[in-house]
Amino acid sequence: MEVILLERIEKLGTIGDVVNVKNGFARNFLLPNGKALRANDANRKVFEANREKIEATNAERRAEAETHSSKIEGLKLQLIRQASNTGQLYGSVSARDLADALEAEGHKVAKSQILLDRPIKAIGVQDVRIALHPEVVVTIHVNVARSPEEAELQAQGVDVMTQMFEKDVAGFTEERVEGAEPGDLPPPETAPEENTADEEPEASA
Repeated sequence: MEVILLERIEKLGTIGDVVNVKNGFARNFLLPNGKALRANDANRKVFEANREKIEATNAERRAEAETHSSKIEGLKLQLIRQASNTGQLYGSVSARDLADALEAEGHKVAKSQILLDRPIKAIGVQDVRIALHPEVVVTIHVNVARSPEEAELQAQGVDVMTQMFEKDVAGFTEERVEGAEPGDLPPPETAPEENTADEEPEASA
């Protein structure tokens, strides 16, 4: 389906561009959200008649987003979640969770503005992009950990899971055998051979 874009769409085009998109994308996202018009003669005339107003409104929204971006760019969010010993979360962190966490920090962001490809399912620090406006995108740092202490270590750049694995491995030691290659199992212990030769009878008193 051909549509006329009413705002910039990443990897698609900018205001006024006529682009060809999949019917489902147009019907389910672009058209109902006021991001585009069907590219027919009537809509082309409506767009051209209102182009200046559309561009002016977009400029106002972009200016507001740029003001907000200076407060949110590089923001560090800390989320404490339960997780297994392998670091996998019991559940996940979704765009809704991040929107709630941002609101708690005083930043009103819709979950649809959070560009999270898939929910976060493991502990660690992850960069997440937020589109405050189609032309204003910022990045925040999300630190998911099992405790505040663990979050502090991750914030310092410590790979908690690697450190934990190395600690576990350090508790396992192999017996060193002279001449053996690393990783070789030691030879099995053998019982001392019994003397099968006939023993002389003890002298009787």
